[in-house]
Amino acid sequence: MASKFGLAGGIPERRVRPIWDAIDSRQFKNALKITTTLLSKHPNSPYALALKALILERMGKPDEALSVCLNAKELLYKNESLLMDDLTLSTLQIVFQRLDHLELATSCYEHACGKFPNNLELMIGLFNCYVREYSFVKQQQTAIKMYKLVGEERFLLWAVCSIQLQVLCGNGEEKLLLLAEGLLKKHVASHGLHEPEALIVYFSILEQQTKYADALDILGGKLGSLLMVEVDKLRIQGKLLARAGDYAAAANVYQKILELCGDDWEAFLHYIGCLFEDDSSWSCETINVSINPPKLVECKLAHLTDEVFDSCVENASAFVQKLQSETNNDSLRNPYLAHLEIERRKCLFRKNNDDGLIEALLQYYSRFGHLACFTSDIEAFLQVLSQEKKMEFLDKLMKNSNYLSAVPTKALGQSITLLKTQELIGNMFRLSVSELEGSAVQMVELYCKNLPLSMDLDPQESMHGEEMLSIVCNVLVQLFWRTRDLGYFIEAIMVLEFGLTIRRYTWQYKILLLHLYSYFGAISLAYERYKSLDVKNILMETVSHHILPQMLASPLWADLNNLLKDYLKFMDDHFRESADLTFLAFRHRNYSKVIEFVQFKERLQHSNQYLMARVEASILQLKQSADNIEEEESILESLKCGIDFVELSNEIGSKSLTFNEDFQSRPWWTPTTEINYLLGPFQGISYYPKENWAKERETSVRGIIERKSLLPRMIYLSIQSASVLYKDSIDTNDVVMGVSRGLKPYEVFGSDVIDWLNFAIFFNAWSFNSNEFGQREGKCTHVSWHLVNSLLENYILSKLRSMGPLIQSPQGDLPILVQVVTEPLAWHGVVIQSCVRSCVPSGKKKKKSGSTDQSLSLLSHAVRDAIQSLCSILEEIVRWSQDQIKSPEDNKIDILVSLKTNGQNGGGPGHVFHILETLASSPNEAELGNRISQALRAWSPVDVGRKIITGQSRVLSEFCRICESKIKSLKSLKQQIAQV
Repeated sequence: MASKFGLAGGIPERRVRPIWDAIDSRQFKNALKITTTLLSKHPNSPYALALKALILERMGKPDEALSVCLNAKELLYKNESLLMDDLTLSTLQIVFQRLDHLELATSCYEHACGKFPNNLELMIGLFNCYVREYSFVKQQQTAIKMYKLVGEERFLLWAVCSIQLQVLCGNGEEKLLLLAEGLLKKHVASHGLHEPEALIVYFSILEQQTKYADALDILGGKLGSLLMVEVDKLRIQGKLLARAGDYAAAANVYQKILELCGDDWEAFLHYIGCLFEDDSSWSCETINVSINPPKLVECKLAHLTDEVFDSCVENASAFVQKLQSETNNDSLRNPYLAHLEIERRKCLFRKNNDDGLIEALLQYYSRFGHLACFTSDIEAFLQVLSQEKKMEFLDKLMKNSNYLSAVPTKALGQSITLLKTQELIGNMFRLSVSELEGSAVQMVELYCKNLPLSMDLDPQESMHGEEMLSIVCNVLVQLFWRTRDLGYFIEAIMVLEFGLTIRRYTWQYKILLLHLYSYFGAISLAYERYKSLDVKNILMETVSHHILPQMLASPLWADLNNLLKDYLKFMDDHFRESADLTFLAFRHRNYSKVIEFVQFKERLQHSNQYLMARVEASILQLKQSADNIEEEESILESLKCGIDFVELSNEIGSKSLTFNEDFQSRPWWTPTTEINYLLGPFQGISYYPKENWAKERETSVRGIIERKSLLPRMIYLSIQSASVLYKDSIDTNDVVMGVSRGLKPYEVFGSDVIDWLNFAIFFNAWSFNSNEFGQREGKCTHVSWHLVNSLLENYILSKLRSMGPLIQSPQGDLPILVQVVTEPLAWHGVVIQSCVRSCVPSGKKKKKSGSTDQSLSLLSHAVRDAIQSLCSILEEIVRWSQDQIKSPEDNKIDILVSLKTNGQNGGGPGHVFHILETLASSPNEAELGNRISQALRAWSPVDVGRKIITGQSRVLSEFCRICESKIKSLKSLKQQIAQV
């Protein structure tokens, strides 16, 4: 029964209101005190208990909250005379949901609806529970019951949407759509429809069944009047006509849309698609489209004759010219982009219309070349031109640089556009080193010259010409890549830091710096730049790719833990809250949003980054506890001994992974998380690298997640294996054996060196108790132990000895060195701990046979050798790290300063830096204004250098701390094994 008037859960509202007021103001102790008093008067009130549970949960006492909730649930089940109202149940639902026990809330509502089957309020609550559980079938069944009970249109639509969700996001067959259509038809016949959203749902049901003619009949009938906005109605009509194959009628409809909304680019693509009888613009409508969909769709033209094609072009051109002539708004780009699209299609059809497209591009530049969006506007159109024709267009564009606008801001915008277009086409890679240097100097001079244009702008407003410094940075990085002169690299950092001093909100500078600092081994500084981006909400999914891979390979475990925790919390919170959004969309009759919210949730659940983060968060825990086997085992126990991740690995093969990362903001030298051109030699590429790595990435990432998912289970099994003294012999892997003996180079492992080393460690754990012995230094020893020791020692020390000072050789092999120490070497240490625990006597000694004594003796010798080998490796790393850290800071700063000023008197780095330094030393306050002048005076290259050095030192210090912790653990093990 529903609550009586003036009662809340059967209790007078005046007694409950103070509790809710205290909860809303976060005065939880006071709220609990009032609730305790209330319970003394109403000890058997489920509502009062639910309130107490809610308060306890908010106070961070989940176990107590669950216990109280279960008591309230039990009272509801036992005493049928108690009020079973929605207020009580919804309060319980809130607590159960926050405690991740949705099924308990659902069972409460199911029980209530069973007792009071005609209570609409309770049925809505039950429907809400099913929405939270994404139980689409039960949603449908409950909505049908409500519809039959009261005959309201909204409940019919709830049922229809639930059917759509079964087909789109569940395992429902498409024939279910017939049921949805039948329900709607029957309701329309008896009651009609009264909501525009209901009509939209009706259309979508018919569209999914390709019943376009039926949908058009409805749109043209009485129900069509529900759509009050003419353009919205026309968009639906045009889409239905096109999909029904009536392209001529559809083209006329899209013409009307463009006459009403001249800047609707999607409508123009549909219009021209209809003219050419091409359905390509609708073929990419799917949940798994890229997070950055292409600006233009592919088009089909081969089915047209020359005469038909020419007629279509003539009609489209006439219409576009009409739009241009009627356009009064100079900033309206769509009619002019439309002209480019027509010329593009002419190129694709005849393959000989390049000159027409080039001319159209030049005209577009003359009108919109000053806008920051110019290069992104034309990028897709340039793709149909050959490299030779692109260069021809660029040459003609450069000639226009002699006719820049008289308006300073427009002239600056045009100049930047010319530079960005050179980048886009790849001309920067064609220039010689001296030409690139000269170009960088000219750009910085232009930036400095135009600084006065921004003197009156608010600090949060974008400055005129600030993109110039990003282009300068790209040029300097290319110069570093080509010459390997580190001075250019330092200069690129200085340029961006200079820009941030003037305007600290420029996110493009921060992202570039993030990648530069990562490459330079100052990952802590890169992480600071990432944090300054203030990445929140969905940006954590689309932007964190800039820093996450580097952090996973770093020793900054505390920062990595925070990064993973924040990301996973956002994702898990979203999955929890998206159901609330879905139910809110149901209640507000916004049914298209219902489908959108559920599909978006599914997209995030299949995110490759989310799956990777889940696995890596657990692996990080195992890394952090690797020096203490009891803690390691405790973590493995919490992970169900790795079984859940093994199941995840098995599922990955059949999962359709989604890739939501926004790679558009990445610098050219590292276009994806797996590629960094700076790590290899200059390739002499003559184009701007924009390859499509989608399929290759999916295969690669899928394999990485599958292998990583197996790691916790492998560690668990290795610990278990180390506790067993007898096992059958296992054949040694030929590749691992060959590398360990120096017969094969480490390069045969390829980029999977960590996986191969892990394999060797686990192989050893599973085979060291076999009868496979060998001779080393005149002593009998286990072959597999010697194999692992040799692999780790040779690989790590060779990497270490090839590395120069970090300040002069950025990054190098430090990330791979950190990974080897924190993964394969760490897992080897865990195996050693398990062996020591098995070998060292504890309590009463058991009588052993002679063969057991011999095996134990051989094992203890092998373990001692392994401990000594690992200690030697780690001590070598510590010495190297400490030498780097202890090197005087002033010396390092001198090195940085000398690097970036090498070429001031000739070729080489330093010219750009000198211009900025001169401006900062004596800014003209009258021209630049007080704010910019003060910022220039605050810029300190020495401080930037000191930050770099501090960032590198912090990384080395953390790495050193990890190594020292492992040395301490190994020395303790050495003392224990000495007892055997």
